[in-house]
Amino acid sequence: MQNWPRTCFKGFPLIPVSFTRKVPRRQSTADGFVLPGKGRKLKMSKVTTELLLERAVPRSTRLRKIETLNLSKLQLKTGDLDPRLFSRLRHLQNLDLSDNLLDKLPANLSLPDLRVLNCSNNQLEDVTVLKQFPLLEELNYENNVYLTTNDDYKVMFLLQNLRLLNGKDVTKLANHVRVVNSRELTNKVTAHWERHFRSQLPEKYSAEHVMFIRKKFLKSAQTHVIYGPSSLGEFTRWRVKMIAEELLASMQGQEENTHPETQERMEDDDEETTENPREVGDDDIAQVTLIHSKRRGNHSIAGSASKRPRSQYNTDEEVVLSPRKSSHSQDDPTPDRPRASNQQAKVAEETHRNGEQPPKGQSHRRSSQLTEEQKSQDQDKRVLTITPVKNLEDKEVISLEPLHFLQCHSKGNSREDFKTQLWSCAFEPPLDSGTRKDPVVSTSRTMATCGGESVCLIDCETGIVLKKYKVPAEEFFTVAWTTLTMVTNDGRKKKHNILAAAGRRGIVKLIHVSADFCYGEIKAHKKPIATACFSPTCETHLFTASYDKRIGLWDIGVPDCDYNFKASQLMVLEVASIPLRIALVPSCPDQFLLAGCEEGCFAWDIRLDKPQKSRPFEVAFQFPNDEGEETASHRVDGLAFLNKDVVVSKSSKTGSIYLWSWSQSFEAQGKSCQRTRPALILAELEWSTTDLPYLTLSTCPAAEYVFCGDEKGSVWMYNLSKHSSAWRASKGKRSENRIAPTQILEWPELRANGELLTEVLINNVVTDPTFTYLIALTGVNIAAVWKKT
Repeated sequence: MQNWPRTCFKGFPLIPVSFTRKVPRRQSTADGFVLPGKGRKLKMSKVTTELLLERAVPRSTRLRKIETLNLSKLQLKTGDLDPRLFSRLRHLQNLDLSDNLLDKLPANLSLPDLRVLNCSNNQLEDVTVLKQFPLLEELNYENNVYLTTNDDYKVMFLLQNLRLLNGKDVTKLANHVRVVNSRELTNKVTAHWERHFRSQLPEKYSAEHVMFIRKKFLKSAQTHVIYGPSSLGEFTRWRVKMIAEELLASMQGQEENTHPETQERMEDDDEETTENPREVGDDDIAQVTLIHSKRRGNHSIAGSASKRPRSQYNTDEEVVLSPRKSSHSQDDPTPDRPRASNQQAKVAEETHRNGEQPPKGQSHRRSSQLTEEQKSQDQDKRVLTITPVKNLEDKEVISLEPLHFLQCHSKGNSREDFKTQLWSCAFEPPLDSGTRKDPVVSTSRTMATCGGESVCLIDCETGIVLKKYKVPAEEFFTVAWTTLTMVTNDGRKKKHNILAAAGRRGIVKLIHVSADFCYGEIKAHKKPIATACFSPTCETHLFTASYDKRIGLWDIGVPDCDYNFKASQLMVLEVASIPLRIALVPSCPDQFLLAGCEEGCFAWDIRLDKPQKSRPFEVAFQFPNDEGEETASHRVDGLAFLNKDVVVSKSSKTGSIYLWSWSQSFEAQGKSCQRTRPALILAELEWSTTDLPYLTLSTCPAAEYVFCGDEKGSVWMYNLSKHSSAWRASKGKRSENRIAPTQILEWPELRANGELLTEVLINNVVTDPTFTYLIALTGVNIAAVWKKT
């Protein structure tokens, strides 16, 4: 826990008060001031704006800038904590309320970013109000005589991020309370219902009968469901009541869903506060409708969208997709090159469902698909065939069909959010194909995407958002998959896919996807994590690259059946600048790591048999700049391996992407014994002339393709299969001609609420290992899915 600095508080700021006539002494009280002649007491809070600014650590001039606040030893009472005043402390992370006279905390303090709370030495009687601080990590309420061990268990259940309670690490115990304890109590409560009460509920029942059974069941469950030591009886009864109410609500919901009129009463879950994955409803994703529309002049949607009334939230959001036609305008970077494969498409109007809400079990709707019946009826009208484009050498390019354009990372589930940036995408590895050794044996159509405060699991074929995981105040930058062999309760070994997600807070979240459970976190860095990846040779080894100019290697461990796990840091790679992209060398993934950084491209020796835990880079690679001179100081914001030896990087020279040999470049470094060496460049790819950074690239080694998005919403695709043999034969001799893209997949016209969505940046392009699906992540909160036909 952060130590408070020693400060001396000499008193409250003096507030001059003047009256036109003398206040009678009998009307003055210790609690406040009395207005003359009125006899009405005017309460004056001890906590003022001036006091908050003075007690901030360090002192501040703006409430919104305060991150640490010490309000200890001020004789504060509950009424002194004004929620309206505290609501202005939007960035407060550390609050000390110790040594006061608080008997409870207000339920609406509105401190969304609070991480550390000290309210020891008070008179608190209840802890359930602390659930209003979902990000709380450290809590101290020692010497509150009315609080017991039962309250400790309550806060461990309510606060999913809690690590330290009264100075003790409670991570393992909290996991047990949230998982094992909840599971056992749920089983017992369900069994109690089935054994004693289900038979009492007739097929036809009145509301009065239901209320009678409910009251009787809640009382009986709290009396007869017993689990754990008797000293935790109060906590057990509290949880039993909660579980019983949830059980009754779920059964009542199932009954109501059999009646059409109840569909209209289904509530929107706009404020998701849990950090565990959940099923996704219609309000989490904007429905994208394919409607024929003629192309119009570009105009931005920003500022023109109006807030949708809540009554319209169950309707599909109208988004118009109109494929662009090929043009040779002056802003076209390569007017003579054939264009992308989304030309000459004819799209018929899809039937628009006005406000229909499907039954609860069928709430996932396809976001840009017609129903099977509609498909058969409109098969002749909706012709979405893509004409193959010929490249310069008379070879047909790949035909891609646009499937979905998904808006599922909106802040607060707002359908007007076109600002959230999407950064990373990773396909889930199949569990039954030995994917760690050969990821091309088979492929999954489930992908994880991240952006803003959420991570989504999406079925690429149907466009269904299967799960959504949200962390308030977080911004996720990267996701990565691994497959762990876990031991079940009965001793059997079973493989499970684990998803790691990280971002601005520098914390790695570990999610057991099939169990819908975030079972742990690793505080990996004090600054944001830009990217992360798992080792292909050791499934528990995770590399994290952070803005603190360090790359960490972590062993995340394997959780047991109660989700207890132990993570440890194995190595730290020191970086001269911020690492942006990392890649393990495929020919020796347990020996060397390559990183593209803000000021260069570096390689490290990561062998664990060496004693150094903190290591500098082994070699810095130089590349030609715009003047043709070799330089090692440049931004490398795109980095990937095309095969076991060829590296693809996007760096200092605008309008180009370099392909270079890892082995020959690194071996040259070994011969010269110098840490800085030129990269042995094999070829140069022609790309956009934009100077915008962080538009990263990716590769599909199985198909020998390179992909990179640009500032106009286009995806540049390079088929390099016929060039690889020439590079091997050239023995490192660089090709003189720049390689043009095989094709460019242009961004279609999308309309939301009748407005054209423009200024689309493609932050990242990813394909599955077999190149069946192509995913483009944008800067306008849209994930686009194409399928190879």
